[in-house]
Amino acid sequence: MRSDPAATGFLAAASTPDGAITLAVFAVAIVLFVTGWLAPEVTGLLAAALLVAFKVLKPDEAVQGFGAPALITLMGLFALAAGLFRSGGVDRLRALIGSDAIRSPRRMIALLVAVVGPVSGFIPNTPIVATLLPVLENWCQRRGISPSRVMLPMSFAVVLGGTLTLLGTSTNLLASDVSRQLGFGSIDLFDFTAIGIPIWLLGGLYLVAVSDRLLPDRGLVGDDLLADLTSGGYFTDVLIPEGSELVGQSIHRSRLQRRFDVDVLELHRGDQSFTAPLADLPLQAGDRLLLRCQRHDLLRLQQERTVSLAPMDEQPATDPTQRLVEVLLPSGSSIAGSSVRELRFRQRYNATLLAVRRGRQVLRDLLGKVVLQAGDVLLLQAPIDALRGLQDSSDLVLLDELEKDLPTTNRKGIALAVAALVILLPMFKIINLMAAVLLGVVVMVATGCLRPGELQRAIRWDVILLLGSLSCFSVAMQSTGLAKGLALDLLHSLQGWPAYGVLVVVFLLAQLFTETLSNGATVVLLTPIATELAQGLGLPPLAFIYAILFAASQSFLTPIGYQCNLMVMGPGRYRFLDMTRYGAPLTLGLTLLAPWLICRHFGL
Repeated sequence: MRSDPAATGFLAAASTPDGAITLAVFAVAIVLFVTGWLAPEVTGLLAAALLVAFKVLKPDEAVQGFGAPALITLMGLFALAAGLFRSGGVDRLRALIGSDAIRSPRRMIALLVAVVGPVSGFIPNTPIVATLLPVLENWCQRRGISPSRVMLPMSFAVVLGGTLTLLGTSTNLLASDVSRQLGFGSIDLFDFTAIGIPIWLLGGLYLVAVSDRLLPDRGLVGDDLLADLTSGGYFTDVLIPEGSELVGQSIHRSRLQRRFDVDVLELHRGDQSFTAPLADLPLQAGDRLLLRCQRHDLLRLQQERTVSLAPMDEQPATDPTQRLVEVLLPSGSSIAGSSVRELRFRQRYNATLLAVRRGRQVLRDLLGKVVLQAGDVLLLQAPIDALRGLQDSSDLVLLDELEKDLPTTNRKGIALAVAALVILLPMFKIINLMAAVLLGVVVMVATGCLRPGELQRAIRWDVILLLGSLSCFSVAMQSTGLAKGLALDLLHSLQGWPAYGVLVVVFLLAQLFTETLSNGATVVLLTPIATELAQGLGLPPLAFIYAILFAASQSFLTPIGYQCNLMVMGPGRYRFLDMTRYGAPLTLGLTLLAPWLICRHFGL
């Protein structure tokens, strides 16, 4: 069943069966995107499935995005970035950011804009933020500077730099693919760089100029999660006395953790020491336990003679292989939305969860019931070997540097050479960008810069599933006539407006969609409408595609619009409105600047 795409006006297109179904699916998807009841990638898959189930789209139309060159290129870019980071290819960048020569937040922000911004034009921005977070936190710690003074500028600098080239963000690649599907051709590597450079420079000047006045000071890094934890809880050694109800039971089967908010961190039995996981180890009289507990729970356990305080002179030496570290739950983590108990967190990661920081709130009680959310910062105690494993995980980002524990690598030069060739070969039109990226991945694996298992873990499958499934929106908008109808209505409203004014309206609309939905959804929903509008006004469709690309790739008002912003919310201890206050003037400035630059670029 097909609707007539030539139907005039949005209401006419929406009144057809296919148009009504498509709008209903869009409405459901928008509700799910905004509320977060389903993960964004699951929402995208649901939309594609519904459009096929109601015969609005054929199966091959709904999933054609999964075979798009842009999506394959993005998968390769994630792998290339992983190979570059893990081979030591960005060691100099990390050393520069963590340098003691940088002594003030303003100088650090200027460095981030000048160095990290351009780098993010060629490497997906999420891995950059994940890599630099621990370096920046370490610098703040040494300098006694609040992370809230530099974390948000780092995210904004990365976002600004992401529109310097096609490779900077997944949104850029998606916009290129939608442009190709609509018949306007793909976007080349440096096609919009002339627009991106002034935006990066002027945006960077803003970040440096207003940071002292618009960024909050949430206190020194010394007021960290560990300090927050110990201020309201205890680390204490206890003994299991003769006659205790714990004798002969495992921690898992005892009421120690079911009735009381207690975590057993270590167990010492004579000359033996045991660390997590301890859940199934039978307890014996005389065992010594290191507990994390609240004062009232410790008193109750003593009163019931379940445990007794250990004499101070018998305290065992701390296990040198155990470390206390902070980790971040990034956007797209597969464990977000699950409780600690459901995940069997301790067994899964061989680590004990001691506390969770969520914005300004520190959660210490009943941690097993805590449902983890993207942006949470977790305080863990774990052996160094387990922490090394976390460095390869895409579900958790380690915020403490362990480089001294890891072996050095001699493949840095190879990784840098591969990355340079991936950029240079397409730039000189020697081979296609997708082919260059895929060949680069093969060389990275063949030379040992990246192991096959690391390659699979490096790919952000949540991003791939979301972008691949969202292409169904663009196809449905075209096939049902909704894009043409809405464009005709806008055309009547904007008839006679100058090109600059129309582009400002399109840019502002795309920004609003990005801040409330996601950048990917913005591109696939608005690009068909904008190109129809451009053709109706006799203006270059590519100019309108660029307007949507820049608006969707640059989000500075809420953490929802861009995952980099969400990643720094926890470590920077930001509140929701902190970002709005710092980003609103920049957003307003870009709304006026970007359309003007696009007009100049196209001679409008």
